[in-house]
Amino acid sequence: MLLRIVLAVFGVLELFFPRQLIDYMMDVTTMGETTYEFKPWVYKVARLEGLAFVLIAVWLSKNRGKDS
Repeated sequence: MLLRIVLAVFGVLELFFPRQLIDYMMDVTTMGETTYEFKPWVYKVARLEGLAFVLIAVWLSKNRGKDS
């Protein structure tokens, strides 16, 4: 259940706010005063990844009842 929630929340954030999420993650993972610029397609791929996370969370939620 926790996995589905994490996937859904992260997927929604990545789907609707890809630029802010990627910029935040780069600030957290890099050190120093490095500057970086991403190609425009990076944000589109991040949106697709967010959509995939949401779809996986929904799929896991639907398949949960079949195992019981």
